[in-house]
Amino acid sequence: MERLGRGQAWTVAITATLVMAVSYVDRQTLSAISPTVCQALDIDNASYGWLTSAFSFAYLVFAPLAGRVLDRVGCRLGLVAAVLAWSAVSALHALAPSFAALLLLRVLLGITEAPSFPGGAQAVRRALPASERSTGFGLLFTGSSLGGTVAGPLAVALLAHGSWHAAFLGTAALGLAWVPVWLFVSGSKGARAALDQREDTDETRESAETWTRLLADPAVLRGVILVIASAPAIGFIINWLPKYLVAERHLVQAELGKYIWLPMLFFDIGAVGFGALASRRERTLAHASHKDLIAVAALAASLIAAVPLAPGPWTAVLTASVMMVGGGGLFSLLTGDMLSRISPSRVSMAGGMTAAAQSFAYVVANPLAGAVIDRTRSYTGVLVALGVIVLPGAAAWILWPVSAPRRA
Repeated sequence: MERLGRGQAWTVAITATLVMAVSYVDRQTLSAISPTVCQALDIDNASYGWLTSAFSFAYLVFAPLAGRVLDRVGCRLGLVAAVLAWSAVSALHALAPSFAALLLLRVLLGITEAPSFPGGAQAVRRALPASERSTGFGLLFTGSSLGGTVAGPLAVALLAHGSWHAAFLGTAALGLAWVPVWLFVSGSKGARAALDQREDTDETRESAETWTRLLADPAVLRGVILVIASAPAIGFIINWLPKYLVAERHLVQAELGKYIWLPMLFFDIGAVGFGALASRRERTLAHASHKDLIAVAALAASLIAAVPLAPGPWTAVLTASVMMVGGGGLFSLLTGDMLSRISPSRVSMAGGMTAAAQSFAYVVANPLAGAVIDRTRSYTGVLVALGVIVLPGAAAWILWPVSAPRRA
């Protein structure tokens, strides 16, 4: 595979990161304006939990399939098709007349956004040399938090100056702006050679055996376990924080834009910071271990359990933000480690598996959280439970034996 110049390689990686940002703006618009939408369509907490799970269930099913397709056809044009499709579905949210219609659209959004992370991971893996990939994967995860950071204030502002229908239409337009930028950045001969390469090997042609063997790989398995343990806490901040601030901290919808962007920024800091620390080690150590970094990130992520103890809305959001530093670090570290230990022909498939694991965690956790909140009329029990389950997942990752990383 042809290697790009360093500047061009990082331009590709940064633009791939932006596709993650676009996808998160579209998926997080509902969360940002959920108090208003739920009131308008008479949706309770349990039903809102099913809305968030509908997206996650579709993503769970289709992310590994999308990763397999992208391994076969390349990510350059595959991402373009995906962005155009999910932008159209996102815009259709503005026409939803009921909970049932919104539920169907969340399923369709999950299907069409399924290629986003596998495609972004493939672009970073193919563009960057081995010594810079951990930093690249850390950067990739900032796309999700950048999108979440933008989605909140943007959707709330569009809501304030129009309606919740206008919020969905406005945020959906961002995907159309990304497409020409990506086509320009990825259009050079070297970029096309790297990104359009088809991994049509015996490994990718295998079907059930390939999936089973990949999931049985210790590097993938321990990554999946840690994702399942940590994703519910991250997902709560992403999907439930606006509702929590209204219900428990007595804010109103118009005030939320000042608060809900901060945890996503801190997720960026964690993803990039821990990824950069990992890359620094990997430049000097052939078989660097990041168990200590995983332990520190997991302890930070478990601080979601302390959110109910915060005396006010700003301290609650700051506590959640520190938690998101740990969450970003975990996702960055486990992804970089996993993809350094598997065959290059399976990168998108493995990325799709961890994305599916994240979605599985959301599918299970969100309806349970909604039901518990409706039953107890409190968020405290949910927040404590989410903090506790992070630690066993991190311990499993640290103790799991794995093979040495590849350096190609």
